[in-house]
Amino acid sequence: MEESQKDAYFGFEDLVDTKSLEEVKGRRRDVLPWWMKIFTWIFLLSGFLIPIGLVLGLLGYSFSVSLYGFGPTDPFSLLGLSLMILYLFKGVSAYGLWTEKHWAIRLGMVDASIGLAASIAAMFVLPLVDRSEGLILNFKLNPLLLGLYLWKLQKIKPYWEADLR
Repeated sequence: MEESQKDAYFGFEDLVDTKSLEEVKGRRRDVLPWWMKIFTWIFLLSGFLIPIGLVLGLLGYSFSVSLYGFGPTDPFSLLGLSLMILYLFKGVSAYGLWTEKHWAIRLGMVDASIGLAASIAAMFVLPLVDRSEGLILNFKLNPLLLGLYLWKLQKIKPYWEADLR
């Protein structure tokens, strides 16, 4: 495969390969794969929008919030506020990764663990509790992606803590 084609190709190897982390010099951010950088920006934006949504909600505007299969009808319910706190937590984690904070990997691992637990609860526990539509099990991609994220953070952790600068 030509080098220009290889640059444009994002295969499974790019998702899981540590791309010779030993060779990475410079910024901590350089050890993050492309897909983690994309999600970092998504959660930076969502973490920024949550406080704006809270203020608008207090002013009478309505909005919806959904995460891991949970989608409350009222964002100011206990579940809605919990999801907004999770979005803020994800925003702080993304901020730490993007600004190369020393605590970012550990916070990301906590974030991924909470996400895995919430995703599994949404898939298996929620259908048992909410039987209004009968027993319906939904299989989602979230646990797989969060597991990949957690695994990748564990691979990156020694290089992140070694302070590449």
